[in-house]
Amino acid sequence: MKKLYKSRTNRYICGVCGGIADYFGTDPTIIRLLWIIFSLAGGSGLIAYIIAAIIIPEEEV
Repeated sequence: MKKLYKSRTNRYICGVCGGIADYFGTDPTIIRLLWIIFSLAGGSGLIAYIIAAIIIPEEEV
């Protein structure tokens, strides 16, 4: 079973987008662009990122 973790290797701020990209098997740049569009479209993307950064655990070494 796959688990969602924050990425330790593919990160800019907290590794949330890198972890989501690893989980879905996509390019992290696409996830980051979608997150930026989501943030600019209503501002709730920033709040969602902060919540995700707190809730999603770090990737195990």
